[in-house]
Amino acid sequence: MVTLNRICIYIGVIFFASLIANCDSEDTKADIDLSKTDSRSGAAVQTANIASAAVFSEWPQWRGPNRDGISLETGWRKDWLENPPNVIWRKPIGEGFSGISIVNGKIYTMFAEGNDEFAVCLDADTGREIWRKKTGENFSDWQGGDGPRSTPLIDGNIAYFLSGYGKLLARDTETGNEIWSSDLQKEFGAKPPQWGFSCSPLIDGNALYIEGGGNPGSALIAYQKTTGDVLWASQTDKTGYSSPISVTVNGIHQIIFFTGTKIISVSPSQGTLFWSKEWRTSYDINAATPVFISPNKLFISSGYDVGSALYEMTVTNGEVSADQIWKSRRMKNRMNTSVFFEGYIYGFDTKFLRCIDAQNGEEKWAARGFGEGTLVLSDGHIIALNEKGTLVLAEANPDQFTQIVSIKLMNGKCWTVPTLSGGKLFVRNESEIVSLDISGK
Repeated sequence: MVTLNRICIYIGVIFFASLIANCDSEDTKADIDLSKTDSRSGAAVQTANIASAAVFSEWPQWRGPNRDGISLETGWRKDWLENPPNVIWRKPIGEGFSGISIVNGKIYTMFAEGNDEFAVCLDADTGREIWRKKTGENFSDWQGGDGPRSTPLIDGNIAYFLSGYGKLLARDTETGNEIWSSDLQKEFGAKPPQWGFSCSPLIDGNALYIEGGGNPGSALIAYQKTTGDVLWASQTDKTGYSSPISVTVNGIHQIIFFTGTKIISVSPSQGTLFWSKEWRTSYDINAATPVFISPNKLFISSGYDVGSALYEMTVTNGEVSADQIWKSRRMKNRMNTSVFFEGYIYGFDTKFLRCIDAQNGEEKWAARGFGEGTLVLSDGHIIALNEKGTLVLAEANPDQFTQIVSIKLMNGKCWTVPTLSGGKLFVRNESEIVSLDISGK
């Protein structure tokens, strides 16, 4: 989940009730405890001194700038054991597992409070609330947790949100005022999946893509991104919990969805089918976002003892096909999506953080103590969050698991993928957001 797209994620985040029985992560003692640390004095209105080599980037959508779980930031400090990150601010926030998107110094996320669900915009430097707008009724899940699951998408002056009950909203980034909306249940006959609508929208060109799971022929939907006009609806399948990606293989552009029972590739312009492969998981929990491995491979994964697979896509006379290269019970992503980096795949195989070789699926190493964790990669390092609020910094090293430090940051259930933007790391659970300065002093 995430995606925790990732958180997850996406789930990053895609947060599922029946997982609770298996979420008994080890509560290991962290090297550093910041869980009771207040905001750094004066830090909320100051700018840290930044090393000249540092490169910062925004995080506008599920799984980051390239929708792959990798932050483009470099030069942030990694000596966390000697110099722990500074807590800039902590802000109470309501229930939910929505990820944090950041553009132009503003945070966009979702949460639930009482019977209502909200989209919210915060100042990234201070945590000050700029606006909040109701997006619908609080999605209630007595087993897995209440609140929204989808991560906002920011494109220009529009922020897009999907509620737990399937209301898609486009809102002005500055004011929160509604630009257009679409109700998947009313307009397409969609039924909320058991653990709520979890898809994080994708924009490619002038179109916004989302999984609808509605009436026959309405499983996948494309909208004109600024007006909300429906460009097409196509295919038929149950709703999953994953989020789509766009890829180009040998000049053929595709939008790839991971629905309740299939991996599906369609034409961006019309939604016509390129190829599909059946992929069955208990309770239709296909949750992890597909991972594109350039130039022509696709990694998918799901939990419940199913595992993962790598497909190779080929184009012959304008026709696209996909063939399975390998399949393994390793790397079972139940909620949160793996990250591909320099030939290897890093991700959460149920309760283990694991590294596998992308060429053949063979395990390189496994580390326990995370539970249903989430992770992002940046500057050659893994930033992982276990489900009990311990943050781990480790090298992205396929030869061995090399942990640098673990920091107890918060308590409660942590199923949302961290966000790294502007030299700051943002982490949330079901009750608060924490901002950490890792830019350097």
